[in-house]
Amino acid sequence: MTESGAVTGVVLAGGKASRMGGQDKGLLQLKGKPLWQHVAERLSPQVTSVVISANRNLDIYRASRLPVISDTLQDFPGPLAGMLSVMQQSAGEWFLFCPCDTPHIPVDLAERLQRSVQHSPAAWVHDGERDHPAIALVQRSVLPLLQDYLTSGERRVMVFMRQAGGHSVDFSDVKSAFANVNTPDDLAHWQETL
Repeated sequence: MTESGAVTGVVLAGGKASRMGGQDKGLLQLKGKPLWQHVAERLSPQVTSVVISANRNLDIYRASRLPVISDTLQDFPGPLAGMLSVMQQSAGEWFLFCPCDTPHIPVDLAERLQRSVQHSPAAWVHDGERDHPAIALVQRSVLPLLQDYLTSGERRVMVFMRQAGGHSVDFSDVKSAFANVNTPDDLAHWQETL
């Protein structure tokens, strides 16, 4: 359990979205709301505060009145760059990261990760079939290691989480909650089925 109970929720919306034709994935509409907002609304009751990690369309994200943090590293070097920037620019000991393309995260995501993190500096979701290392509860203590990792040219989230001493948490009972919106077809599917 995190000692203070305070957790900053982070919507990761800073990617290139190359499989979406370069559109800003966080701003794609699902049932009349941008994807990032679905995630933020799911995170909000579970955490102390919510911030958005974004690198484009900053004015649109800022209109939400949530803090918006851009990567300190250039050229969209992946989710870890967003994680690094948020930890560099936000107070707090624990951060719950969640990509903007997972609009159905469980309402008890934070609680389950907090309960399972124990003495580790990080815990991420495993849906029974695959790891989701960008859906993770991470302690600020990994910051120097993360900085060194990215400076070395590495970008792989799973490799970093393991190097940092983290572990996965079983969420196989709610596997469908982690289905993500990667392509226009995925978005169309969720428009019809939600």
